[in-house]
Amino acid sequence: MTNKNDLDTLCINTIRTLSVDAVEKATCGHPGMPMGTAPLSYLLWTRYLRHNPKNPQWLNRDRFVLSAGHGSMLLYSLLHLTGYDLSLEEIRQFRQLNSKTPGHPEYGHTPGVETTTGPLGQGFGNGVGMAIAQKYLASLFNRGDFKPLDYKIYGIVSDGDLMEGVQSEAASLAGHLKLDNLIYFYDDNGITIDGSTDLSFSEDVPKRFEGYGWNVVSADGNDLDSITQALESCLGNNGGKPSLIATKTNIGYGSPNMQDTAGVHGAALGEEETRLTKKNLGFDPDKSFFIPDQALEIFRESVSRGRQLEKEWEDGLAAYKKDYPELYEALVGFQKGELSIKWDEVLPEFAPDAGKMATRQASGKVLEKVVGESPFIIGGSADLTPSNNTLVKTLQDFSADNYAGRYIRYGIREHGMGSIMNGMALSGLRPYGGTFLVFSDYMRPTLRLAALMGVPVIYVFTHDSIGLGEDGPTHQPVEHIQSLRAIPNLNVIRPADANETAYAWKMALERTDGPTALILTRQGLPIYDRSDDIVPASEVSKGGYVMAGSDKDELVLIATGSEVQLAIDARKKLLEDGIHVRVVNMACHEVFDRQPASYRESVLPPDLANRISIEAGVALGWQKYTGFKGVNISIEQFGVSAPGGEAMKALGFTVERVVEECKKMLA
Repeated sequence: MTNKNDLDTLCINTIRTLSVDAVEKATCGHPGMPMGTAPLSYLLWTRYLRHNPKNPQWLNRDRFVLSAGHGSMLLYSLLHLTGYDLSLEEIRQFRQLNSKTPGHPEYGHTPGVETTTGPLGQGFGNGVGMAIAQKYLASLFNRGDFKPLDYKIYGIVSDGDLMEGVQSEAASLAGHLKLDNLIYFYDDNGITIDGSTDLSFSEDVPKRFEGYGWNVVSADGNDLDSITQALESCLGNNGGKPSLIATKTNIGYGSPNMQDTAGVHGAALGEEETRLTKKNLGFDPDKSFFIPDQALEIFRESVSRGRQLEKEWEDGLAAYKKDYPELYEALVGFQKGELSIKWDEVLPEFAPDAGKMATRQASGKVLEKVVGESPFIIGGSADLTPSNNTLVKTLQDFSADNYAGRYIRYGIREHGMGSIMNGMALSGLRPYGGTFLVFSDYMRPTLRLAALMGVPVIYVFTHDSIGLGEDGPTHQPVEHIQSLRAIPNLNVIRPADANETAYAWKMALERTDGPTALILTRQGLPIYDRSDDIVPASEVSKGGYVMAGSDKDELVLIATGSEVQLAIDARKKLLEDGIHVRVVNMACHEVFDRQPASYRESVLPPDLANRISIEAGVALGWQKYTGFKGVNISIEQFGVSAPGGEAMKALGFTVERVVEECKKMLA
């Protein structure tokens, strides 16, 4: 270690030993990464990062993303030492039930944690989304000498992060957009769980990132002067590019027998090696969770510095309020998460005599009305804009030349899009992004994390069934809707017509505690006459509802999306034969399942056990509504390449089959 100040060394080694002790007490974890990156983290958190430990949600704070989430004890140590509401007792309870220090950082669970990380590469993409959000918000709010949103995004990324494909997608877009507010430290320690990175990773990372359009500099991770010089160059002369500081570090630094080995990556050092390490770092091997007073005093200077930074910001905000009163009010609304959409005025109504309309087309028309109501709704698509109907004519593209744009061209980067949207949502924006439903497979890790974090991202998944037609089995989703329904806290809405699509958007935009997937058709669907015996489309907000029926019903048809048409038409034919059938539109299982039991039983009465589900996908999951004695009209194979109508007919999705199944059940 070549630090000039022994007090710096003491602070750095405090991070190391605190992390080692927590992992040792838990008997599991990843001590090596915190030990190796302690110098750069100490420097960043005590001298550069603009944050207020006593107000983790300060609007103009710098964001710190630990993409290498396995090194969570590094972040927990920094949070405790710099004065966040994370006690030493919580550090002692690392990885234990109900502690604030889980095995990987979790957003909303621990004060100061900006995003949930652990699945490698995701934090990298989140940070890109945060950088996009800052650029957009700065264009919206920053005026004159006072800039209410003038923060940077810092992060630590590992070899593992840089191997995952999602990182490549996000890095490529970040370079294209010239996000010079983004600075990542690359923890280049050359070790993964399997051993040396030489086993599988021999590329020249700096050259790759230069190819992406990043500013790349190098630093010695054990030399504060070297790290400072690299960081200062990124802050002062980055060429208008995002920056990667390639930092050579030693995993498990200070461990006499385990430094630079895979053994220190994902396991506790063990009692004897812990003692040897502490002794090697100048700490008493008989003391655990020991924080020297001198070190704590240095770290806690972050509290007074943070308060001063926020006070200066608030003082500037007072003048900003006077000079820009409308922007100030908008900023207050943004802090509260308000969209302020006047739904009664903007929600479109579609006339039944307008002819058939694909729900993807209806979705586009809803967006035309809604996006102008709030500047915080940000759109985009993974290269399928014309097919997804996600672009509103009034929206400009977000680009390196126009950070005021509200439409992001993600390119063919579905996984990256999902991770970036999570970062934007964590920054207070309301992003939506489109692709074909079948390509939700590429986004599944980011969908899961959005649901885990409870952030209100909206996914526009079009071409929702074999009804899309000629593109064939590769593009026809069969298992996808149910696989999305399997993700906890993800609302999956499959509207049956244009008016339900409008209310589905209302449901999605009003939701603040989790993501929503809108499942939309390519093919045209009838717009139902709600003045007849069919109830209003607004009922879709309950998730499932009786679309048509009477107190004489002998059987229930439960359907979603385009298959509701089959149920309605089959009901008409059965009524001609004196058979009374109830049609239940189950557009969103998740919302329906959260309704009171009394409502759910009014829709699906327990004594009305004759039930048939109709959905152009796998039957898995439908049994909770139909029971194991019920019938599920489903698809248990891949699709076929044919025009949409022919594909539906070939796989048994016809009114005739529904009528036949109903009569068989009643017989």
